[in-house]
Amino acid sequence: MSPELKRRAGTAAGAVLGAAVIGFFVWHTLQGSRGLIALGAIKEQLAIAETELARLEAERARLEARVDGLRPEHLDADALDERARAMLNLSGRDDMVILYGPGGRLY
Repeated sequence: MSPELKRRAGTAAGAVLGAAVIGFFVWHTLQGSRGLIALGAIKEQLAIAETELARLEAERARLEARVDGLRPEHLDADALDERARAMLNLSGRDDMVILYGPGGRLY
């Protein structure tokens, strides 16, 4: 093998190796688990999680408001009466009972 051929082969091998390294990093920048394509999926999951968080925070606020009506410091007589009747399955003589089905539809 001539020295000129060895020099050209070494130069070509260096260029091929450099291109392979650059290709490796470009591929993982786009396709890797933390790449640009995965970033879109992560942002979508984040938006879904934030929506669920807002729904759960609203539900928690609603439940806390109901619980506050049963605290001894400021007892809400209507809330206490409602809970007692629901737990004991009782109604008063003058109470009107309206039955709701699934989805809040009247029977």
